[in-house]
Amino acid sequence: MEKTVLITGATSGIGKETAKYFAHKGNFKLILCGRRTERLESLMQELSPKTAVTTLSFDVRDKKAVFHAIENLPDAFSEIDILINNAGNAHGLDPIQRGSIDDWDAMLDINVKGLLYVSKAVMPQMVARRAGHIIHIGSTAGKEVYPNGNVYCASKHAVDAINKGMRLDLNQYGIRVGAINPGLVATEFSEVRFKGDEERASKVYQGYQPLKPEDIADIIHFVVTRPYHVNIADLVVMPTAQASSTVINKNV
Repeated sequence: MEKTVLITGATSGIGKETAKYFAHKGNFKLILCGRRTERLESLMQELSPKTAVTTLSFDVRDKKAVFHAIENLPDAFSEIDILINNAGNAHGLDPIQRGSIDDWDAMLDINVKGLLYVSKAVMPQMVARRAGHIIHIGSTAGKEVYPNGNVYCASKHAVDAINKGMRLDLNQYGIRVGAINPGLVATEFSEVRFKGDEERASKVYQGYQPLKPEDIADIIHFVVTRPYHVNIADLVVMPTAQASSTVINKNV
């Protein structure tokens, strides 16, 4: 049976590759969400020949925009079976005493509050149907803290706690809740963290084979296609070269 999937942060990285992977696999209608309208439109044109696609252009930090967009979905997309809370960013890599308050606000607003806003907009219909699946894209930064990671790590630790709390609270309604926590994935993540400094960002992924967004898309698809009595509650995935946030086997 065809299911409707809502993906936040669908204009790049893991979100974009997940949309493409699901469209290729079939049996999924896609709601693609993001801030960059042109990218959303381009992705919709690319994927529409393969499956039904609609887009929602909003910033997850904007509570009113989130609720307005989801409450006004076209009828064909109004019942959301799977929510993939993928939108998130890191801003800066400074020791906490030199950290930017604007960076802190951005990370907490996007990674924590934005995830909550979207979930709050979607959960009532899942509760009413007593069915649904919510996937949070967390991070190994939500499992350990590394030097200069401070507030970013705090935001992802919050995602870890929300995942656990949501699974407890929604258990009585038969809703599956789980998190996928990647380590180093080669995306625009580091460019955002380093404010567009491409040279500095590229060095993060040199000397070893990082994960690709396609790897995480494949895992997300695996998770949501398990028999309904199976819930993958919390999964950590790292490249083979990575043992922890600070231990990476670089051979170059």
